Amino acid sequence: MASSHPSSEQTSASYQRWQCISQCGACCRLCPEEREDALEALSEADQATYLAMVGEDGWCIHYDSGGRRCRIYESRPTFCRVSQLGQLFDVAPDDVDAFAIDCCHQQIRSVYGGRSREMRRFNRGLRRTDV
Repeated sequence: MASSHPSSEQTSASYQRWQCISQCGACCRLCPEEREDALEALSEADQATYLAMVGEDGWCIHYDSGGRRCRIYESRPTFCRVSQLGQLFDVAPDDVDAFAIDCCHQQIRSVYGGRSREMRRFNRGLRRTDV
């Protein structure tokens, strides 16, 4: 994860630490045609697991849409863990927070919209965790 004192070379988003917001689930929208970069970053075995998790509606079959949570959170695949994003996409450890923030912004915008309640909650969470 990023150090608590970002270097002057890092972007402004790097001054913030990534934080998941509860009851969002944007990352559970697995629709392969919408997430080609993510799918291509996975090994063949992980691609097969990912594709097997995609429901007919494009959402993960383990996503509880009523409670807006993952039913297998504790045993979810490694590609569902933000801590693995750096390794999957070859991102330097000091840049993982900024990368995760950018990924969440893109996914939340795609799923719920740029002015959605989820986006506002995500951004508020980032402001609370500024370094």
